Amino acid sequence: MKRRIDSFKPSPAATSALLVLAVTTAGCGQAEAGSQMEDAPPAGADAEAREVANRLSAEEAAEGFELLFDGESLDAWRGFRMDDVPAGWSAKEGALAFSPGVGGGTLITRETYTDFDLRLEWKVGEGGNSGIFFGISESTESAFQSGPEMQVLDNAGHYDGGDPLTSAGSNYGLHAPPEDVTRPVGEWNEVRIVRHGNQVVHWLNGVQVVEYEIGSDEWEALVAGSKFVEWPDYGRHHEGHLGIQDHGDPVWYRNIRVRRIQ
Repeated sequence: MKRRIDSFKPSPAATSALLVLAVTTAGCGQAEAGSQMEDAPPAGADAEAREVANRLSAEEAAEGFELLFDGESLDAWRGFRMDDVPAGWSAKEGALAFSPGVGGGTLITRETYTDFDLRLEWKVGEGGNSGIFFGISESTESAFQSGPEMQVLDNAGHYDGGDPLTSAGSNYGLHAPPEDVTRPVGEWNEVRIVRHGNQVVHWLNGVQVVEYEIGSDEWEALVAGSKFVEWPDYGRHHEGHLGIQDHGDPVWYRNIRVRRIQ
């Protein structure tokens, strides 16, 4: 069941939708072969990582990616149904971080997107919970009432990790990853989410974990059997904001970049 990005072959139903997405970049930055993962990082490694984070590679720039966070500015973001960024969100050591207890709210992009290729990294503390949304409409009371969510979670430390449908990488509550490919708490996890038409694919740490078609018979049946049936806007907005969730726990995001798919 484990499939790497460079060997991804979409289902026949997805072939035409994903044809233009023939992968020109292998994964979301998979670890280089032969890296000494068990060795202690050299002194200053964290600072060096921050210096190279939140930048587009030459290839990404040529492909049309844009940075949504440069390590300092939150100008591309605001709170859900707010004009400004909630106080709990700030730039800390090169990451877009949420700190509970000082003012919260889900963060959304100021711009809206239809078809896109979104890539980013996240990490959480012990028991941490957050999420990555797309297709958010502010006609609802909460972002999760319209926007499908890729779960961000400490699988080992949070009770949601005990159910694959609500584990990290899932299309929350509807589609489960075949296995847990998260890295240990405190380490960065790499995400790629592609939407083209109604076809959506999630990758986590270089592994394709979820694929689904919004509006398909399967989708409608799953929604009808879930809590989302209570919210008629759920998954109905092809154009919408991207978002990252305040779930009350510390969480960090970086290297957030997106490419619009024409």
